[in-house]
Amino acid sequence: MSNEKRLSFSISAFLFLTILSIIFICLFMFHAEPHMPLLICIGFLAVVSVLKGFSWKELESGIVSGIKSGVQPIIVLALIGILIGVWEYSGAIPTVTVYALNLIEPQFLLLTALFSCMIISSLVGSSFTTVSTIGVALMGVASAAGLPLPWVAGAVICGACFGDKMSPLSDTTNFASGVGEIPIFKHIRHMTGTTIPALLITVLLFFFMGRSLTIASASTENIETIVNGIENTVGISAWSLLSPLVVIVMAVRRMPVIPALAAGILSAGVLAAFIQPDAGISSFLSAMQKGPVFSAGNEAVENILNRGGLQSMLGSISLIMIAFALGGLMEKTGLIKSLLEGVIKGIRSKGRLVFSTVSSSIAMNLLTGEQYLSILIPGQSFKALYDKLGIDRKHLTRSLEDGGTLVNPLIPWGVSGAFMSSALGVSVIDYLPFVFFLYISPLFSILFGFRKQ
Repeated sequence: MSNEKRLSFSISAFLFLTILSIIFICLFMFHAEPHMPLLICIGFLAVVSVLKGFSWKELESGIVSGIKSGVQPIIVLALIGILIGVWEYSGAIPTVTVYALNLIEPQFLLLTALFSCMIISSLVGSSFTTVSTIGVALMGVASAAGLPLPWVAGAVICGACFGDKMSPLSDTTNFASGVGEIPIFKHIRHMTGTTIPALLITVLLFFFMGRSLTIASASTENIETIVNGIENTVGISAWSLLSPLVVIVMAVRRMPVIPALAAGILSAGVLAAFIQPDAGISSFLSAMQKGPVFSAGNEAVENILNRGGLQSMLGSISLIMIAFALGGLMEKTGLIKSLLEGVIKGIRSKGRLVFSTVSSSIAMNLLTGEQYLSILIPGQSFKALYDKLGIDRKHLTRSLEDGGTLVNPLIPWGVSGAFMSSALGVSVIDYLPFVFFLYISPLFSILFGFRKQ
């Protein structure tokens, strides 16, 4: 890209603030879905770029390049939508829901959701796998018990993202340590400094929130009605849990995510043929496309059972495509590079450097909606400055995880935010106040950055 076409720092900062303003005004004042604000931002940035000398062909290539980079997460989202639908159809999610309703006290559901998702995500290293398996089932339990769904979604996401940040099996954990070129276990040990206090505060908050819940006798009766309704509609069997187990085992063994999800879909179809009395190829294909259609005579039961399918993820898929298109356009115009180069100037202390790293990772999440770019771009940009100031790169990689990995689920147009919202049935705006772990960790990262090494 020629220098005369390069957007300056001042113009890039103006565009960044304008883009954020458009998005937040549309989201919070006009209560729009994030798709249209992002499209408006693409149009706005394209017009400014043309005025600055870029040709439409150049801008179009940036948009196409951005969408191409989003193909893998789009395929994953589509497969997870199908997986949730076939797990409902085969009885896997209904079975977990029934078992949980019979065992879990509703007052302790928040802590149960937090710790169970922490365990699963630490084993598999994936927040997506955790949310799409036990997370979806826990939301069914919460719905049956009449608990606030945004609260439970917050607990599920906090637990799922714990493993995404801390597990040595996690892609982002390995990626951040790789970008910083430090051993992974050194990276993980250093992250405990922000993770442990953030987790303790999160546990306390969910504990007191759980104690504040009052479970009326009507709710207990409702749980019994829903359990009976599920059992009378779907075949409940421990054998149906073999399909989620296949996915979890493949994740633990570090198998690629797409074959693991495909194996989960195929195994669910085979199991459904033995477990569900009315199973057939036609109804299974329909469940893959639109989710199952069970007639239970009870709206609450049907809301728990009739979920998932490819169609359920199309809104999220289109959002990811638009977000990646915007990211590709910003990359082509040099907006992101100009912003980071401007931020780096004048940094002379560890505290300001850590603050800038976390802030830049958050900004990349806001601009691109992609957690890998929020780790890669600031990591590459700031790495030399850490060395120049004699600061251990473990502070860099921790900052990248806290501002990159954990913030993505807070962004409605982020890959993680779009997925978790669709899978759990709760909008990002609704669960945002309750994902304590995700925004307390970056705050601790910034705070500890100002301490002496």
